[in-house]
Amino acid sequence: MEANLLTSVFLPLALFIVMMGMGLTLTVKDFLRVVETPKAAVIGLAAQLLLLPLVGFAIAALAPLSPELAVGLVLISACPGGPTSNLITFLGKGDVALSISLTAVSSLVTVFTIPRVVNLAMATFLGETAPLELPFWGTVAQIAAVTLVPVTLGMVLHATLPRFARWASGGIKWLSLGFLVLIIAGVLLRERANVISFFAQVGSVTLGLNLATMALGFAIATLARLSQPRTTAITLEVGIQNGTLAITLATTLLNNSTMAIPAAIYSLLMFATGGLFAAWAGRGAIAAPKP
Repeated sequence: MEANLLTSVFLPLALFIVMMGMGLTLTVKDFLRVVETPKAAVIGLAAQLLLLPLVGFAIAALAPLSPELAVGLVLISACPGGPTSNLITFLGKGDVALSISLTAVSSLVTVFTIPRVVNLAMATFLGETAPLELPFWGTVAQIAAVTLVPVTLGMVLHATLPRFARWASGGIKWLSLGFLVLIIAGVLLRERANVISFFAQVGSVTLGLNLATMALGFAIATLARLSQPRTTAITLEVGIQNGTLAITLATTLLNNSTMAIPAAIYSLLMFATGGLFAAWAGRGAIAAPKP
C-alpha cells in the first residue's frame, strides 16, 4: 500500500495522542505497584506477554488464513493492552490501578518483543516470500517514538500540571476511542473490495482469539485465587489490545493494509466482548476466593 495521509500522518498522530492520554493518568507509582503486588502483576503480565502471542500463533497456524492475515493475527496478539482496557475495567468494577500498571509495563516491554514476534510470524507464514524483515533496533526506535515518548510526556504533565492532566485525560480517553473508530473505518474503506471476504475469513478467528485469551486469563486469575477486581482487570487486559498500534505498524512499518485487517476486526469485537464481561463482572458475578 502506498503511503498516504492516513498512514504517514494521521495514524502516527492518532497513536501519539492515544498514548499521551494514557500517560496523563500514570505516575511512577503505577510502575512500582507491579513490585508491590507481584502475584497479580506477574500473572497479568505472563498472560499478556506470553500467553496471548502463543495462542495467536496457534490459532493462526490452525485456521485457514492467508499468510498475510495470519501475520496480522499474530501482530495484534503481540501488542500491549490499550488504554481502553483501563476504562472498561473501571466500568466492570475491576482493579483499575492494576489495569493501568499492566498496560504501562506491557507497553514498555512490547517495544522490544513486537519486532521479534512479528519477524517470527513472517518467517513462519510467509517464508521466502516475506517482503521484508523488521530491523530490530530501528523498529524499537520507531515504536518507542509513538508509544514511550508520548507516555513520558503525559506523565511529565501529570507530575507538573496535575489539574490540567485530570481535566485533559477524560477528554483524550474518549477522543482515543473516536480515533480508533476512524482508523478502523479508514482501513476497511481502503480494503472495501475485499472486506466481506476478510470478515468471512477472519471474523470468527479474531473472535476465537479474543474469547480464548479472555477465558484463559480469567481461569488463571481464578486458580490463583485473586480477588474479583483483580480477576476482572487481568481478564480485560488480555482481551483488549492496542488496536491503534497494530494498525499503525501494519500500514507503516510493514506497508501492508491486509495485515491490518485482523487488528481492525479484533478492535471492533473486543468492545462487545469486553463490555459484556464488564457488565457481568460489575454485577458481582465473580465469586470471591475462599479463605
